[in-house]
Amino acid sequence: MSVPTHDTFARYDERLATPAPDEAELAADLVEVLQSIQQITLEDEGHGLRAVHAKSHGLLQATLHVDDGLAPELAQGLFAQPGRYDTVLRLSTTPGDLLSDRVSTPRGVAMRICGVEGARLEGSEDMAVQEFILVNGPTFNAPDGKAFLRNLKLLARTTDRMDRTKRVISAILRGTERGLEAMGGESTTLKAMGGEPPHHILGETFFTQLPIRHGDYIAKYQLVPVSTSLRALTDVRLDLKDDDAIRDAVVAFFGANTAEWELRAQLSTSLADMPVDDASAEWDEARSPFRTVARLVAGPQAAWTQALSREIDDGVGFSPWHGLAAHRPLGEIMRLRKPAYEASHRFRAQHNGQPLQRGCPFAGAGPRS
Repeated sequence: MSVPTHDTFARYDERLATPAPDEAELAADLVEVLQSIQQITLEDEGHGLRAVHAKSHGLLQATLHVDDGLAPELAQGLFAQPGRYDTVLRLSTTPGDLLSDRVSTPRGVAMRICGVEGARLEGSEDMAVQEFILVNGPTFNAPDGKAFLRNLKLLARTTDRMDRTKRVISAILRGTERGLEAMGGESTTLKAMGGEPPHHILGETFFTQLPIRHGDYIAKYQLVPVSTSLRALTDVRLDLKDDDAIRDAVVAFFGANTAEWELRAQLSTSLADMPVDDASAEWDEARSPFRTVARLVAGPQAAWTQALSREIDDGVGFSPWHGLAAHRPLGEIMRLRKPAYEASHRFRAQHNGQPLQRGCPFAGAGPRS
């Protein structure tokens, strides 16, 4: 597969960061729906949870390696210079309520890369971190903010429904999704409602789905399992007979194994063909393949404990807006995420009586030569 030259990649322009006239109203509606989810789960659990991705399945310490010799168009922002960075990973699934893993929904991973210096995004001036939020599918489930709000309202109506009923529905939806995939199709809606194929979370490839500034360029990112130990888990179906089956599988793996992923960037070659504004558009990998910008390594460790949960689940708020100006989130939905994440963080801090950490949760975390 040929790689375009840097002259053919679309250039970042500050006009891409300009909000639409109705975004403030959309943002307020989005915050209201998300906080309705948090209020319900607060009453159920007596604890402030995330509005989405409430349940963690792995809380990991890892090291991000940015190697020398990247092509000029890849050596941008965080990746401009070689280095090693302590990194926190939080593996999760999408619902805002704490469900049995027998309700199978899309998987996600949040990354906090520590000790990242440089000009900051507004609202994260006191944070020397770079964060990425990724999910195990290449495209977002809505093209724009209004469609996203409609989908979120649908998700909110399922909060606090009977867990046993959700398990039954999830099993039915997984069967329907298998049928669709057997015919070469898939449904992001079915997956979101409980029809996600129950694959091992450590064998998944994760995507930012939405565009992000990549220094002088525009990119989407993916996190790809590359170590033999992880690739052996790709497409492996996990038996969801236990409520915490995903977490148990992650803990068992890291009891003895080392994992390595590659963080890869796909650069837009054309805003017409690889747009910023259509959040559901999948960029053609034949025109611009994902290319490695860093390696992520996590060694054997206790991958989830109650103490880690208190420190990271309760003590850390992830957001794509925690980072460098060189990695500004782009597009309407990314801009809507900023006030939504901030409101979610405030809700949790207020109701849990625990300020969220602005740095790294592990002592001594930061860049290393």
